Amino acid sequence: MDKQQAEEQILALRKKLDQYSYDYYVLDNPSVPDSEYDQRLRELQELEAQFPELITADSPTQRVGDKPLEGFVKVRHTIPMLSLGNAFNEDELRDFDRRVRQGLGDDFSYVCELKIDGLAVSLRYEDGKFVLGSTRGDATVGEDITGNLRTIRSIPLSIAEKNTIEVRGEAYMPHKSFLALNNIREKQGQEPFANPRNAAAGSLRQLDPKIAASRNLDIFLYGVGEWRGKRITTHSGRLEYMKELGLKTNPEWKKCNSIDEVLKYVDDWSKERPNLSYEIDGIVIKVDDLDQQEELGYTAKSPKWAIAYKFPAEEVLTTLRDIELSVGRTGVITPTAILNPVRVAGTTVQRASLHNEDLIQAKDIRIGDKVVVKKAGDIIPEVVRSVKEQRTGDEQSFQMPTDCPVCGNELVRLEGEVALRCINPDCPAQIKEELIHFVSRNAMNIDGLGEKVIQQLFDEKLIHTIADVYRLDKDELLRLERMGEKSVSNLLEAIEKSKENSLEKLLFGLGIRFIGAKAAKILAAQFKTMDQLKKASLADLVAVDEIGEKMADSIVQYFSEEKVETLLSHLQELGVNMVYKGSTSSQQAEDTIFSGKTVVLTGKMEEFTRQEAKEKIEALGGSVTGSVSKNTDIVIAGEATGSKYDKAVKLGVAVWDEAQFKAALDEE
Repeated sequence: MDKQQAEEQILALRKKLDQYSYDYYVLDNPSVPDSEYDQRLRELQELEAQFPELITADSPTQRVGDKPLEGFVKVRHTIPMLSLGNAFNEDELRDFDRRVRQGLGDDFSYVCELKIDGLAVSLRYEDGKFVLGSTRGDATVGEDITGNLRTIRSIPLSIAEKNTIEVRGEAYMPHKSFLALNNIREKQGQEPFANPRNAAAGSLRQLDPKIAASRNLDIFLYGVGEWRGKRITTHSGRLEYMKELGLKTNPEWKKCNSIDEVLKYVDDWSKERPNLSYEIDGIVIKVDDLDQQEELGYTAKSPKWAIAYKFPAEEVLTTLRDIELSVGRTGVITPTAILNPVRVAGTTVQRASLHNEDLIQAKDIRIGDKVVVKKAGDIIPEVVRSVKEQRTGDEQSFQMPTDCPVCGNELVRLEGEVALRCINPDCPAQIKEELIHFVSRNAMNIDGLGEKVIQQLFDEKLIHTIADVYRLDKDELLRLERMGEKSVSNLLEAIEKSKENSLEKLLFGLGIRFIGAKAAKILAAQFKTMDQLKKASLADLVAVDEIGEKMADSIVQYFSEEKVETLLSHLQELGVNMVYKGSTSSQQAEDTIFSGKTVVLTGKMEEFTRQEAKEKIEALGGSVTGSVSKNTDIVIAGEATGSKYDKAVKLGVAVWDEAQFKAALDEE
């Protein structure tokens, strides 16, 4: 076969495979059996192997790159990827409609679309070829994730439009893919993802495209950025044209001529939502005519011609079977509701937070009660209230114990705190939690050492202190259940790599009371080495900007303990870095748990100052305000809360304790 014949066959095979993929992944209507697709793909691979000079980037064989990236390159959006303003009820939607009518009169229509719960991305096509895919980031600058987006089969690598166009949408993980991924993670002893949105975001931020490819993501496209293509005058026209080009759009959009039609669409999909094969968290409403969109214009953060209606947190009824106590890293005893399994906001829930004894008593929650459960912020399950009218008389009131449920030591309530606390430093539960914290993403970030693996290693007496993590032996690990050659090698490699972390990671991982990730970074940057920090006096520490006396006291006390000196000596001997290596990149404020959320902070937190918590929320796309209102999404309550907590409860606003806040941060 000569080169010309090979080129003709290659082009024919690519066209055929692209059509098969479009039928399967976009239309959800497979036109050939999988075996036929696989056979044609093998033929193409063989031809391209014979004539490598004919391989192009848009070939179906090139969806997954060969080498992992070392890091993501920043991308500046030519047109910002603005977020939308939110509406939470009918009155707010009618207010939006009133503002639109003030600007346009009565001659306009809306387009309503399902709000996909995933990761906002932008795809750039030049000369018909997919050349760049990026995240939203901070709306102006995102990250280049082209390699990972190329693995999504419903994204065409080439289209008929030869002018430069940029299309935007939501990459997401279907329910089926989400359940399969979590099943694999649980078998490997890893923490399951909390929801499909986090799983999609985590998949697209993998440096190895092969991992993203294995996650079976999908996409819906709904908008444009830079556009030099065919002139179109309406948003609905753009959706139709994108579909013609083979770009996947959600088929459930509808054109509405009045706000009443919009409200009916919202009501219909509020009911139909559970039947979808993917997650939605609201409805997007846009003025259809593009000239009218420009006439209405923009605020600093969002367009005036569109709004996102957010579904209220789903509440379901189930039975509270028991109340289980857990001991945290700092000894705090936390009650957790054990529930009859129930599906809430896309996942099955069997456990939910009860915060503390005072809250249980205030809500009069009893074992055996029928209870209402929701996910605070659509993330953390919590018990909202008991249904007293359905009591049978067999329900049992709950009393907190006087002794630690794990080690048996007497529990204490420190002055000014609501929580009971075990103050035994040798409590096994606290030691395990310290280990879990040490290996977590914001600390030493040891991939493969999830909570279940830590539990297994602790039960097998392979680890008891932080230093033991670096003493793990390959042969001992291979003898454990569910520990194969590859997983053990990957785990040991991740442990070895963590030794190179900058000092602030180690400082945060040590779990010094009141020292969060930001304080650890400030201290590492100021003192440069662990030895210099250990030598610092109270006055030296307080002199550092943002390090208060309470934090300084805790640091001095920590380093004065003999067991800490021994631990640090062991870590140094094991090769763990004790030096600050300079600034580290921060996470982009993409679609995160706090994106678009309005948050209020109240009370004192143990591990975060008010400013630290505020910065973490804002870095993840949320906004922090000083007062609670109907527009507040989440109230994060520490110890000694006041009127803000009471108002949140009265308005039905989601209230998180510090443990829930930390869990949400860990998910990011």
